[in-house]
Amino acid sequence: MPDLGKYSAENSGPRQPYFLAPPDEVEVLVTDRVEESGAPRGILGDAWRQLRRNPIFLVAAVMIVVVVLMVVWPGLFTDQDPRYCHGDFSMDPRGPGHPFGFDKQGCDVFARTIHGARASVLTGLGATAMFLLIGGTLGALAGFYGGLLDSVVSRIAEIFFAIPLMLAAIVIMQLLDQRTIWTVIVILAAFTWPQAARITRSAVIESKNSEYVTAAKALGVSRIRVLIRHVLPNSAGPLIVVTTIWLGVFIVTEATLSYLGVGLPRTVVSWGSDIDTNQQQLRGGSPILFYPATALALTVLSFILLGDALRDALDPKARKR
Repeated sequence: MPDLGKYSAENSGPRQPYFLAPPDEVEVLVTDRVEESGAPRGILGDAWRQLRRNPIFLVAAVMIVVVVLMVVWPGLFTDQDPRYCHGDFSMDPRGPGHPFGFDKQGCDVFARTIHGARASVLTGLGATAMFLLIGGTLGALAGFYGGLLDSVVSRIAEIFFAIPLMLAAIVIMQLLDQRTIWTVIVILAAFTWPQAARITRSAVIESKNSEYVTAAKALGVSRIRVLIRHVLPNSAGPLIVVTTIWLGVFIVTEATLSYLGVGLPRTVVSWGSDIDTNQQQLRGGSPILFYPATALALTVLSFILLGDALRDALDPKARKR
C-alpha cells in the first residue's frame, strides 16, 4: 500500500500522478449516485419517464380520466334521467341544470351526452379486449412456433383482411333481429383480430431469436414458459400501442353503426343514436348536434393521442427521430 501522506495538501506539488480515495468514501459516492438516479432504468421505467415529460400524454390522460368518470359515475356530472323526455320541453333552450337545453323529444341533451359515453366506451372496451385476446394469442403462437400453425393462422388472417369492417358489420347487423352491445362487440372483434395477430407475430418473431431466449432454452426451460415469461413481455410494446388506437376506432365504429340505424337499439343511450336524432335540428340553427359529436370526437382523439405517446415512449427508434 503506497504512503498516501505524500499526496496530502501540504506536500502536493504540481505533479500528482493519482489520488486514492479511502474505500468508505468510494462506497458513499457510489451509493449517492444510485440514489440520485432512482430506480433502475428498465424499458417500462424509461418509458414512464418519457411519458411524464410528454404534454400530449398528459392532455390525453386527463381527457380519458374525464371519459372514464362519465362511464363509471355519470351522476358526478348530472342528476337528470337521460330517458326522461317530455314534449313540453321540446327544443327548450339551456337553463339551470340543463346547460345544453332539450332536444325535439324533450330529453335533456347534457344528460344524454354524459350517459351516452357508457354504451360507446363499453362497446369499445369489450371489442378491444376480444381483439387483444384472439389476435394476440393467435399471433403469439404463430410467431413463436412457426411451421404449419403459422401458415394456417396467416392464411385465415389474410381472408379477414380482405373484408371491409364497416361493410361486414352493416350487412350482419341488418340480418339480426336483436342487437345488443355484445353483438356489436363480437362483430367488431371478429373482423379486426388479424390486425393484432400480425403485430404480435412480428414482435414475437423478433424477440424469440434474442440471446436471453436462447439462454433460457439452453437452461431447459419449457417452450411455453419461454413464450410467457420471456418473449411476450418483451413483445408487448407494439401491441399496447395498436390496442389504444383501435379502442378509439371501435368507439367511432359503434357510433357510426348507431347513426346508420344498424347499431345499438334506440332504447340504448349512445352518442351515435343522438347524432342521428339531432341532425335534423341543425337546419334550424340548433347546436344540440355538436354536443354528442364533440364528446365522441374528443374521446377518440384522446385514445389516438395516447397511442402516439406510448409509441414514442416504448419505441426508442421513434423517440430518436
